[in-house]
Amino acid sequence: MAARSADPTLVELFTPKLVTVLRESYGWRDLKADIVAGLTVAIVALPLSMAIAIASGVTPDRGLYTAIVGGFFVSLLGGSRFQIGGPAGAFIVLVAATVAQHGVEGLIIATMMSGVVMLAVGLLRLGTFVKYIPYPVTVGFTTGIAVIIFASQIKDLLGLALEREPGPLIPKVAALAAALPSLTGAAPAVALLTVLVIAAIRRYRPGWPAFLIAVAAASVLAWMVELPVETIGTRFGGIPNYLPTPDLPPVTMEKVVAVLPNALSFALLGSIESLLSAVVADSMTGRRHRSNCELVAQGVANMASGLFGGFCVTGTIARTATNVRSGARGPVAGMMHAVFLLMFMLVAAPLASYIPLPALAAVLAVVAWNMAEKHEFMTLLRASRGDAVVLLATFLLTIFRDLTEGILAGFALGALVFLHRMAQSVEIETHVPLIELDQADRSVPGRTPYDAAVATNPEVVVFRISGAFFFGAAAEVAAVLDRIGAQPKVYVLDFSAVPVLDSTAAVTVEGFLRKAARQGAAVYIAGARPPVRRALLTHGVRPPRARFTPDVTKALLTIKGGSSSAPTVASPAS
Repeated sequence: MAARSADPTLVELFTPKLVTVLRESYGWRDLKADIVAGLTVAIVALPLSMAIAIASGVTPDRGLYTAIVGGFFVSLLGGSRFQIGGPAGAFIVLVAATVAQHGVEGLIIATMMSGVVMLAVGLLRLGTFVKYIPYPVTVGFTTGIAVIIFASQIKDLLGLALEREPGPLIPKVAALAAALPSLTGAAPAVALLTVLVIAAIRRYRPGWPAFLIAVAAASVLAWMVELPVETIGTRFGGIPNYLPTPDLPPVTMEKVVAVLPNALSFALLGSIESLLSAVVADSMTGRRHRSNCELVAQGVANMASGLFGGFCVTGTIARTATNVRSGARGPVAGMMHAVFLLMFMLVAAPLASYIPLPALAAVLAVVAWNMAEKHEFMTLLRASRGDAVVLLATFLLTIFRDLTEGILAGFALGALVFLHRMAQSVEIETHVPLIELDQADRSVPGRTPYDAAVATNPEVVVFRISGAFFFGAAAEVAAVLDRIGAQPKVYVLDFSAVPVLDSTAAVTVEGFLRKAARQGAAVYIAGARPPVRRALLTHGVRPPRARFTPDVTKALLTIKGGSSSAPTVASPAS
């Protein structure tokens, strides 16, 4: 057996990947590659950051603050070599709801509180538990978010005159339908042009920055033809050409309590999104990220983003993948992406006033289309009834109720489905004669054959339990044991194929011991692994009520040695 590798130390767990990369003879060639990758990602992130901010109900400059400040700290302190942090489409629904309920100041407080939560989760080394989110849950909430993002862009895509747009999906659709008479041809034309340019570039020049080129083309067209469409300038008055100084909004206990649910939602979604993004980067590069270190970085990034007037930061899958494909060598690329965004804002801020809002809405519509995991969604619907229920529950609750409710409900249903499947996998063999089991075991690697010479006594009964013996399966195993018709003098319970046993199962075995004692029958526990044996001993399954042996053969030989007649083993009637 190979020696087990030593567990990483506390310092190794929380050492940023930047430090690791710099120790690996990081040179000028690596720096040049990271600068090019950072510039490429910044060009992609520029229109996306503003579009996500507008869709979230805040001004476009806050999206840039989030990408610049948050993205810099994610790369500086993160546990992934290639993670790109910034505003993400997945947060649009939560951010918009928070702004509607508590205003921008409440959003900033919730963002910083979520950073504290993520920092604590990382320091407590709970990041590894995020991997237990079932796959149908991630597909369900991602697809649900895509639907909500697209619905939130219909107003700007069509240029509808709508004074107040409802947040929930059904009232939103009703309000949009009522506003259809205000439809004009200019906004849909700009949106369609943007989508066509993006599609053409991705088809014929996939290495070019499709989003930026499409938005620039739409802006030039709208300016030259003087199309009657809303722009960043007409709605927001443009964006500033500077980074604000750190500032903390007024914080009161009432405000903290009010935004706490929002902060927990931000932290939950941010943890899931960032670690999923890091996993995607690992799969593309063959590297391994440090999940808890990554959560610590995400926590610091969210606190810093809030200080500079930004909002929720998380790892962004599309921008991280772009970073990898652009040849990044390490976290310096992510830091350079933030620096280039800052330079763009300082130099080109006045030009942002000419960007048409339908063009940014079209960018988010394309993002939503790409986010919707259509193939995976249909595959899960056909996979099994349990996966379909988890998927649909998460998806429907996300779009009609709340993202957090969708994730929690999906996780709970996924856990129940898993427990049901595990319970079904537990088997107890009672109807097969032991001599037949012996012959079958001779062909199964790792199983010790029974001694056929001792298989001759009908007063000795052997039961084999296979699988995880836990509370989900305890009732079924107890029912089988209670249906025993014969009353032998000795029971042998074969636990060699039981990897896990919980307290409910141990109590079930203890109850069987009491029944056997009333019958005057002895009980042997064979092949129990050390953790299983400890659980049984804790709940009273101990000598003299039960005897432990290394395997069934040893139990049968022990029984034979204590019997005056030739022993026989038969299968009991059930």
